[in-house]
Amino acid sequence: MSAAPVVLEARGVTKAYGDTEVLRGIDLTVRRHEAVALIGASGSGKSTLLRCMDLLEDIDDGDVLVDGEIVTEPGVDPVAVRRRLGMVFQAFNLFPHLTVLQNVVLAPVRAHGVPREEAERRARELLARFGLEGREDQMPDRLSGGQQQRVAIIRALAADPLALLLDEVTSALDPDLVGEVLVLLRELKERGMTMLLATHEMSFAREVADRVCFLHEGRIVEEGPPEQLLASPSHEATQRFLRRLLEGGRL
Repeated sequence: MSAAPVVLEARGVTKAYGDTEVLRGIDLTVRRHEAVALIGASGSGKSTLLRCMDLLEDIDDGDVLVDGEIVTEPGVDPVAVRRRLGMVFQAFNLFPHLTVLQNVVLAPVRAHGVPREEAERRARELLARFGLEGREDQMPDRLSGGQQQRVAIIRALAADPLALLLDEVTSALDPDLVGEVLVLLRELKERGMTMLLATHEMSFAREVADRVCFLHEGRIVEEGPPEQLLASPSHEATQRFLRRLLEGGRL
């Protein structure tokens, strides 16, 4: 059986802010229907890598490829690339003056030219599928944090993206709200959604990710199946990181 095609790829990607090197030659592939989790301490480069993959940050060297095409060449329209990917941030970034339904249909209608009636039908189906039926006409501030983050993920899904990029999507939530977002992500994984996510939730990395990459000082120093990397890491930096999580009761 042949391997699934590569959807996202970084080849030797470097990024610095002034004299601070944040990414130091990142090589990474994400195949279709694969969920890859990026873990590591704050400042290790996880969020920056996601932003570079979505062309929200210019890279200094290397290449980013989407569906086999180099998208970091001069002349490539970054907006067109972003329309093919769904990015979800730590903050929900919902438009506060728009209802839930209006938030979800905005990108399909404005950016993708989907007829409004079709976009609303698709949005209602997604909201119902993920437990938000009856919330269509509510304003974001009437929802819990977990519900707002689910709407943000559904908004990304509404444009039928090639892959989802998720940046610490549970970090702004109270602990009792994390579970409802993780349930949604597990279901997306079961449905075959391609995902690259930065996370501090080791339970999600363990249960859902096909592969875990540990970033340390801007490099991927170790990667592998979650049961192997989280249980018996080989790199000293990974061992230290997981030991601190264990001591803090987060592993």
